Amino acid sequence: MPIRSQSFRSALDALRKVGVIPGAAAWFDAHSGDIRAQLHATVAEEVPAFAASGNPAIVPELQAHADAHVDQVLHYLCGGDVDLGFVKEHAVRRAEQRFPLEATLHAYRCGHRVLSHWLREAALASADVSASVGETLAAVADFSIEYTDSISTLATSEYVAHTRQIAEAEGDLRSELLSVLLGGYDEADGRVARLLRRAGYLEQRQSFCVAVTQAVHAGEMEFPARVRRICDSIDQVFTPFQGRVLNGVRDNTVITIMSATRRMSGWTAARSRVSDEAHRHLLKLGNAVLVGLSTDVPSTAFIPQALAEAQLAFEFADAANRVVSFAGIPMRRLLLRNAQDSIRPALPGWSAALFAADDKARGALVKTLRAYADSNMNVLKAARQLAVHPNTIYTRMQRIADLTGQNGLEYHALTELLLTVDCRP
Repeated sequence: MPIRSQSFRSALDALRKVGVIPGAAAWFDAHSGDIRAQLHATVAEEVPAFAASGNPAIVPELQAHADAHVDQVLHYLCGGDVDLGFVKEHAVRRAEQRFPLEATLHAYRCGHRVLSHWLREAALASADVSASVGETLAAVADFSIEYTDSISTLATSEYVAHTRQIAEAEGDLRSELLSVLLGGYDEADGRVARLLRRAGYLEQRQSFCVAVTQAVHAGEMEFPARVRRICDSIDQVFTPFQGRVLNGVRDNTVITIMSATRRMSGWTAARSRVSDEAHRHLLKLGNAVLVGLSTDVPSTAFIPQALAEAQLAFEFADAANRVVSFAGIPMRRLLLRNAQDSIRPALPGWSAALFAADDKARGALVKTLRAYADSNMNVLKAARQLAVHPNTIYTRMQRIADLTGQNGLEYHALTELLLTVDCRP
């Protein structure tokens, strides 16, 4: 990849003017072995990221890249044209390896010191005697700076561009996986099966659960940056999770599929439920989000069912109970939630009178019904709970009976009254 920087070409012209090009080429070539060795040693000593990497290809590729820089500088000293394609290739390779860009740039800074030192030695040993020492050293310094700037700029540009391409490709794959898993799939579809198998979702003895997450203020989900922060936070809290986490956005909510091995084999004990462990991690998200969590399901075929559970659980989440598990919702609340819309038009005729009287009494009638039920239909306990005289309980119950014809002191009538109150529009 040619460099179009005029300042870099001007630096090369300055080296020609003082005779460093081509005068220093022979001296530099004769000492190239020492230059390579010093480059290897300096970078290894000052940039610990290379030694710390667990990738066995990192250090050999670093040394080969350092040698390529020595060859490239010699190429310029011999009058060669400007071409840094090898820097672009190295940056792409580092991006593919997920090796940190800052370590590569640090290595270039170390290399600048080594190469500029040897270039000065070469220039002083073989430059044109007609040129002043100051002019020669200035030309060498300018070239060293321009060379390091050029390779650093090119490496950064290519690394970032390729990292973005990788991220986009991974994002497309995650989106496709999420769509397939949430929508269900037919195992006869070989393409889908291959996609899931490559991603590890068709391994045996797996359990899955789904979480639905949204900001407390739903309007915040209109802002991509806010949604991204929620996704990043979920990834962060699940760092210690011994399983797989897949995030995505659907209908202004963040959908997360969690999966883990249910048991190592048919002879080993089952591990804790994925949803139980997920619940513990999701509680760490803080007060700014609400979460609905499904129960465990045994295969990918049931993930759409888990999504429905999570969405229903989400409807019960509030500021006091931010993470709601479907398994923890009382059956009564589930039945009421599913039946409210159809029951409300069929509320008993006396319900309006009860609601009006309760509003006039500032909620005292309904509070009495609930306290009596919570006290296992014990008037004395209900009175203590409400801090009133037991006769007050009887008086209120009589008032309710006059309004509705239902004796709230009896089980079946109490149940009818509470169901009516819970379905109040």
